[in-house]
Amino acid sequence: MCIRDSNRIAQDLHDAISSKLNVVSLTTNVLLDDESITTEQKEALSHILDITTRTLESSRKIAHELMPPILDKFGLKVALEELFDEFTSNTSIKINHDIETLEQLDKSSELHIFRIAQELINNALTHGKADQLQMELKKEAQGFELVFKDNGVGFDVTENKKKSGIGLQNIKSRVAILNGQLFVESSKKKGSIFTINCHSYGF
Repeated sequence: MCIRDSNRIAQDLHDAISSKLNVVSLTTNVLLDDESITTEQKEALSHILDITTRTLESSRKIAHELMPPILDKFGLKVALEELFDEFTSNTSIKINHDIETLEQLDKSSELHIFRIAQELINNALTHGKADQLQMELKKEAQGFELVFKDNGVGFDVTENKKKSGIGLQNIKSRVAILNGQLFVESSKKKGSIFTINCHSYGF
């Protein structure tokens, strides 16, 4: 799916589905205020309102996931910094980072890098049981280099190549779309290092 499709779907969710669900919610609230309806009718309307509210929240979440508003508006550097804050706020997790602004990236490339970073952090915390992470994103003459390190439990790289989890497969797919290369260094109880080199873009 290209970035234009993601933006279009996100906009459709907001403009079409969300707006119609809001109408249903407002109408249901009006009916609930009618004192002439029975208890059974009120319960049914309350159930409709509850479903509508939860569906509305789900559609907003999906739209947000397709294209995070902060990434679309402020770019990759700010979006990544907010992502790090989300993981470290009110937790013992530490993320050291050095993120350079990559002016040459288009929105599609920015989204892929953002999702890669998100997946790397999720994997390090969920599977690696890490609590200290480091991410560097450096601009190069014809592209960029991303280096991610964690202090987690690590894994056997040779064994992992035979059967990668969904998270690592997603990372590999996005790196391939960016025409980049992924290098993984890890061993049990010694953490992991992921290096992504991209010297040209496929857009």
